[in-house]
Amino acid sequence: MKNSGSNRLKILFASSEAQPLIKTGGLADVAGSLPIALSEMGQDVRLVLPAYPQAVVGAAPLIPVTSLKLPGYSGIIRVLEGRLRGDVPVYLIDAPDLFNRPGNPYADPSGADWSDNAERFALFCQVVSQLSLNRAGLHWRPDLIHCNDWQTGLIPALLAFEHNRPASVFTIHNLAYQGIFNRSTFSRLGLAEKLWRYEGLEFNNSLSFMKGGLAFSDWVTTVSPTYAREILTATLGYGLEGLLQYRADRLQGVLNGVDYTVWDPASDPAIPQHYDATTFHLKKINKSFLQREMGLPEREDALLFGHIGRLVEQKGVDLIMQILPGMLKFPHVQLVILGSGDPELERFLCQECGKHPDRIAAVIGYNEGMAHRIEAGCDLFLMPSRYEPCGLNQLYSLRYGTVPVVHRTGGLSDTVINATPRNLLVGSATGFVFDRPDVDSLWRTVNIAVDLYGRPKAWWHKLAVNGMHQDFSWNSSARHYMEIYQKAINNPALNPLAGAVLP
Repeated sequence: MKNSGSNRLKILFASSEAQPLIKTGGLADVAGSLPIALSEMGQDVRLVLPAYPQAVVGAAPLIPVTSLKLPGYSGIIRVLEGRLRGDVPVYLIDAPDLFNRPGNPYADPSGADWSDNAERFALFCQVVSQLSLNRAGLHWRPDLIHCNDWQTGLIPALLAFEHNRPASVFTIHNLAYQGIFNRSTFSRLGLAEKLWRYEGLEFNNSLSFMKGGLAFSDWVTTVSPTYAREILTATLGYGLEGLLQYRADRLQGVLNGVDYTVWDPASDPAIPQHYDATTFHLKKINKSFLQREMGLPEREDALLFGHIGRLVEQKGVDLIMQILPGMLKFPHVQLVILGSGDPELERFLCQECGKHPDRIAAVIGYNEGMAHRIEAGCDLFLMPSRYEPCGLNQLYSLRYGTVPVVHRTGGLSDTVINATPRNLLVGSATGFVFDRPDVDSLWRTVNIAVDLYGRPKAWWHKLAVNGMHQDFSWNSSARHYMEIYQKAINNPALNPLAGAVLP
């Protein structure tokens, strides 16, 4: 579909989660922030996601705006309209037997994936496709639909053979999660048989939702320039590197942004003491509060490390666990961790807290307010991810003057400047960066950080405040996306199954 000529685009933003309505990871932060940034630029942008119980409560008051029936689904599907932070319209797809459940969007309360996830997100994709074609009674047709991760991957494929379809952009937030299901699931979903080809949704004799987005969208993006290069390799391409190399001329990395109305120590309602780059000395009040909250001794001279995230191998939490004995040899080092994940890592972490209650504190789970207080109260933030498409916590840490320690990968590589002697001298350093995701590299870098912290306070102050001055707001990222949207609208991709420009 060509844009009508107006500079104001109609954009439908499809996601399986969005902060503050429902969140399991960084996708929610993007889906809760980018549409608002686009709206503030004057675009007509609307968000659509499933009607999970938390989303229904968070988006209230809700108005039923239309309903529809789909082949293969016996119930009536309602579309409920609310608002995202008062400005952006939100459509919640209400199919209660699929989405009105406890747990998170993808798993039950025990952490096991819902057995019908393929059916749940296939129906979501079908409804969104109908909305984008103006066949659901909303009397609104987008110029472009922006899809995100595997849960929305079928949308570009479903639209591929439609006349006068909207343009499509598909964003990879983490290629490791692909929505892979067996051949019988493909048949059960009632998808067009012509999609079962290696040029389509078939992937190693399985159905790949992710591949639908990669193969059929007009443009593919991911969440940092470095990650866009990394997924072209066998190491991080997860078997899809060939397809991504084929589509490399329509693949672009756009760094995620930060919503500084939510993450800013000068105004953050979740922290006890506000501060900014000019009042950095007040940060220590948050440190004392965090020590009290986490049950650690209140020591202003302590070097307080923090970590927030999923306790999984990707995040390098096992590396942190392996350097704990060395860290504890420094008498002034403390560590706080907030997260959940691998039961073995959770168990080990709890054991270490029990052995060293005056040095290590952990909360298993997630608490948004506590996450803010950890960012505000810590001196250093450990983020030794083996790979990290973009990462947001290092961006929060920079804003809060909490110096990040990161592995040089993905968005971490794009956003943190290593504290080498030269970078410190010229004032460009913002954190500590190591090249290999192993114990020795992390340990050496922690030692460098501990050493610098022990030098004259002005050195640390300059490093931390330089990070606070960095600008990773959504404004720049939103402008990049607007450029990509125009490319997708004005130059549609070839249909991989038809060998012709998509209608």
